[in-house]
Amino acid sequence: MALDLRMIPCALLLLAGAARAEQPAPGVAASLPPPVETPAAGTRSGENAVRAAGDAFGTVIGREEIGLYSADDIRGFSPVVAGNVRIEGLYFDPVIFPSDRISGATSIRVGPSALGSPFPAPTGIVDLGLRVPGSEAAASALMSVDSFGSHVAELDVALPLSDRFSLGLGGMISRERFITAAHDNKYEAAAIARWQVSDALRLVPFFSFTVTPRDDVPPLFVPTGDVLPPDPPRRVFVGPRWARQRDSEVNAGLVADWTIASGWALKAGLFRSSVVLPTAFSNLLEDVQSDGSARQRIVADPRLFFVSNSGEARLTHTISDGPRSHRVHLAVRGRKAFRRFGGSDEIDLGPTTMARPGTAPLPAFTFTEQQQDRVTQITGAIGYEGALQGVGSLALGLQKSDYAKRIGLPGFKQAIDATPWLGNINAAISRTEVYGGWVTGLEESGIAPDIATNRNEALPAIITRQVDVGVRQTMGELTLVAGAFQLTKPYFNLDAAGRFGPLGTVASRGLEFSLAGPITPALALVGGGVLSWPRVSGEAVALGVAGPLPVGAVRRRVNLSLDWRPPFAPGLSFDLGVFANSSTVATVNNAVHIPAQTFIDIGARYAFRLAGRDAVLRAQIFNLGGVNGLFLDGAGVYGMNDGRVAQIYLTVDF
Repeated sequence: MALDLRMIPCALLLLAGAARAEQPAPGVAASLPPPVETPAAGTRSGENAVRAAGDAFGTVIGREEIGLYSADDIRGFSPVVAGNVRIEGLYFDPVIFPSDRISGATSIRVGPSALGSPFPAPTGIVDLGLRVPGSEAAASALMSVDSFGSHVAELDVALPLSDRFSLGLGGMISRERFITAAHDNKYEAAAIARWQVSDALRLVPFFSFTVTPRDDVPPLFVPTGDVLPPDPPRRVFVGPRWARQRDSEVNAGLVADWTIASGWALKAGLFRSSVVLPTAFSNLLEDVQSDGSARQRIVADPRLFFVSNSGEARLTHTISDGPRSHRVHLAVRGRKAFRRFGGSDEIDLGPTTMARPGTAPLPAFTFTEQQQDRVTQITGAIGYEGALQGVGSLALGLQKSDYAKRIGLPGFKQAIDATPWLGNINAAISRTEVYGGWVTGLEESGIAPDIATNRNEALPAIITRQVDVGVRQTMGELTLVAGAFQLTKPYFNLDAAGRFGPLGTVASRGLEFSLAGPITPALALVGGGVLSWPRVSGEAVALGVAGPLPVGAVRRRVNLSLDWRPPFAPGLSFDLGVFANSSTVATVNNAVHIPAQTFIDIGARYAFRLAGRDAVLRAQIFNLGGVNGLFLDGAGVYGMNDGRVAQIYLTVDF
């Protein structure tokens, strides 16, 4: 898509110049926390999320995850649903996330951590780092068991085949068990390579394949009226054992970094993500009464197929002029996605209870014609980043998106088109480290949930807007971030007829803070909190169909993670995690709330040498207090919390 360069103010063009494209500009951008370092293939014994995190907004390192936000929830919204996922900073539209053999670290980018990233997104960005093999041979093995009876084995190998080419291979065998008595058996294989074609060009191709031959579908509880269901019994699979899914997942891609000339660099990525589900089910216990009695309904789908091809190419020109630095970006990103869904059949299994194992025989399902969902989206973008040492930085961006969706039965498809202009302005003042930004975006709004009458239907794209301001201050080794935000977008949920669609507009206002870093050489801290005031407005609220709070709203979240290395015991460390949230709005009319919950995790790791190799023995207890109860799966739909579980695993680097 062509963009007229005259749209950039001439003053900005005069600031353009050259230096290495991906190097942070002097000033504020250079002082921001560096990206979370992704462990290379074959080196996993040093994984520690608390020590690696630069803030409390969300970090994943291997198997460890900490922070206020996750890939499913940033500031009350899902960045994955919105389409705000990146691989090494490049646009990626995941049908399913890549294997951990490929992606070893994930960073949540909001507030100041989004500065220095071209073209930020309103709902925040989930940035995946690749586990690129290094120039030395390495291997890492991990074996894990837990108190539910799960067993996991993982292996990663890095093989330098020449001075310029290294190959990483990995595999996993997982047999997981859950408090619902559900089983999930999974097998993964992956390959990733580093090809240094020349001093100026590096290519990183990757491929991962995951097959799940068994994934039992646990029940979801839908009570009658505006009440919570009773606490479900544990370790009882409520439902027929034939209600199990199978799937196969593929993620493949290529990332290229090319220094074209002094001050000119091209970064590009092309990705494919797909999943095939030969069998898929929903297991619903409806009309749940206070005594646990209910009716069971199984929804079965014919073969489902979802695939998306996506990518981005970004040309960057950078100039360093003494204390001044300027970067201009020209980018194009796009995706072409296809979903085949619908045609499901429903089976009413009749009266049951929340504690009764299913015994119904496998019926003969009658499926109908499936619908198709095709999306094509191309976005052209131009951006500018400038910084003045000791003064501050400024980032401007302008995007033009061409979006086309066709959805419906073959031969009769609804057309949804949009061609919006999108923009962003972000600035920071280095002396006081004050930052602020305004961003607009074109985002997806997901698909209708299982309980909706239009189950699995894809929803239209929406325009979202975000404003945030705040301050970042370094205090010795600690970094404090405090800010305020407002995020506005259309509000989708169930209407009175049970159809999932637009009900108004939701504006989420909030305050967030983070404190991260080592307090002493022995003790590291990552802590933060969010206070939010989301509000729904529109005709549905005025008519009393919807309440003023969105479903899933949590007014307060607090997260604290500590890692302590006692000086008297080299190699030994202890960690503590506390996550507390206020009550959760559970129904569209706001009549039901899930009570406030606090979860405490404890753990220890011991680093030692095993047969001359680095090794770590890791033990953890999740949900130490044994908090049971429910989590929200949708408006008036509930699943059961995992309860207390202990886990131990051994990692050895060869």
